[in-house]
Amino acid sequence: MTKLTVLVVDDDQDIRDGIEIYLKNDGYNVLKAADGVEALEMLSQHEVHLIVLDIMMPNMDGITATFKIRAERNIPIIMLSAKAEDSDKIHGLSVGADDYITKPFHPLELMARVKSQLRRYVELGTFQNSEVQVEGLELDAAGRQVLKDGEPIKLTPIEYKITELLLKNVGRVFSIQEIYEIVWKEEAYNAENIVAVHIRKIREKIETDPKNPRYLKVVWGLGYKMEK
Repeated sequence: MTKLTVLVVDDDQDIRDGIEIYLKNDGYNVLKAADGVEALEMLSQHEVHLIVLDIMMPNMDGITATFKIRAERNIPIIMLSAKAEDSDKIHGLSVGADDYITKPFHPLELMARVKSQLRRYVELGTFQNSEVQVEGLELDAAGRQVLKDGEPIKLTPIEYKITELLLKNVGRVFSIQEIYEIVWKEEAYNAENIVAVHIRKIREKIETDPKNPRYLKVVWGLGYKMEK
């Protein structure tokens, strides 16, 4: 597989250089930026598969940068912050970050989180084509929307993530546990009802006859899939 590229964004050069050493030792290509403005420039010039992004930076902070990145891209973002309060973590995740780690951190913990995010996004197909079509149903990943017969479907963020996962892996069966852990990014616990409710709501929006779905199928005893 082609080497994956990680963009490290932090206004502290020592932190950038330290993270770079560990990433390169694990076989990743590394790009570095000192603030959000430089990060956006890097993204416009290079293919990047994951971003390690500090929150507090001059010129453009990590929150603002995440908003701008999420408007165009769905690559994983791990936020770094010296703030440990739950409210800061929730804020970071709510604007589009995939994970959050508090400074100071052990480099091996960061590497574990990098590997975890890349596994989810690479092995599970996030870096496939940004547009997928299945007989009238279309995924526009760049625009973060799903269209039916050319018309956008109003999906909640969770509904969109589930639909995106299944459309980018048409024909593959995902267990309830896999769907929950990939979409909610936490260990599945009593996830069956939660996932089932969202699947039902998605069917009501994408299917002509939700009781006899054309697209989103259940595979009894295994999970769900998007039909080819």
